[in-house]
Amino acid sequence: MPLPGERGGGYTPTVRIAHVSDLHLLAHDDIPLSRFLNKRFTGLMNLKLKRSHKHRPAHLAAVLRRVRAFAPDHVVITGDLTNLALEPEFEAVRALIETELAMSPKDVSVVPGNHDLYTRGALRTQRFTDYFREYIQSDLAPGSIALGPFPYVKLRGAVAFIGLSSAVPRLPLIASGELGAGQREALVRILEHPEVRSRTPVILMHHPPHNPASQSKAFAEGLHDSRLLLGHLVGLRRGLVLHGHLHRRLAQRIADDVTSVGATSASLHHDDADRMAGFNAYEIDDATGEIGAMTAHVYAPDAPQFSERAIPAGTWH
Repeated sequence: MPLPGERGGGYTPTVRIAHVSDLHLLAHDDIPLSRFLNKRFTGLMNLKLKRSHKHRPAHLAAVLRRVRAFAPDHVVITGDLTNLALEPEFEAVRALIETELAMSPKDVSVVPGNHDLYTRGALRTQRFTDYFREYIQSDLAPGSIALGPFPYVKLRGAVAFIGLSSAVPRLPLIASGELGAGQREALVRILEHPEVRSRTPVILMHHPPHNPASQSKAFAEGLHDSRLLLGHLVGLRRGLVLHGHLHRRLAQRIADDVTSVGATSASLHHDDADRMAGFNAYEIDDATGEIGAMTAHVYAPDAPQFSERAIPAGTWH
């Protein structure tokens, strides 16, 4: 069976979704040295030695400008907006979103990644939530959601956007995530809510719902309650699960018409077109809720221009 984006024509989509992920914006000037005497030290060394030349702020700005020109109905950003979960990074990311996207927070949905809850202090102070509170407001009554900021639900035409947080602070060199029983139970209730059941659910999270085959890699980088989450999704009539984390474009089947789709890092410079900076786009018929085309928009900085290509089907190895 083909993936939804591989089907033929016949749809008249009116809900266009742009999917951006893994911005990895670094800003640590004027931060006291004492704040790096934790997991941030290894993270900063990794950035300085290996990754700083790969993640380019100019690529990120170009991608956000292109998303704005694409004129989507809704933009989703699936985590790792920052590198070290520092206040200047959150301030810089928010300013960039406001200036380059220039969209109302009600038309932009964000969820955190492991880099946004990099330390226990970032979790304790609810830094991500404080900086992006306007972007995670739910349209359902508070009694429908158990936890508070996550999960949240935005109802837009034939689509119900459901934001989850898979981000938890871990030890150095561990980037795994977990939803936890509270969020999973709330998700079940949300999926059964009449306002959601009548729409196509688009679930947002940072970690992929599928784990790699390697148990050690799944422990270090995967979603620890992946199996439990997938058990809640296989019965859906249709839907999308949008994620980041892998810095790779990837589509994988969950059920007959339920697909998980990963976006690459919006700031990543890479020779592989499936990993080079850009964004994904999805179309959903506003009358029927049917999932239509799914495409990748890949940045070519030397031109500069964007090219459109299919999102490859595959698995996380």
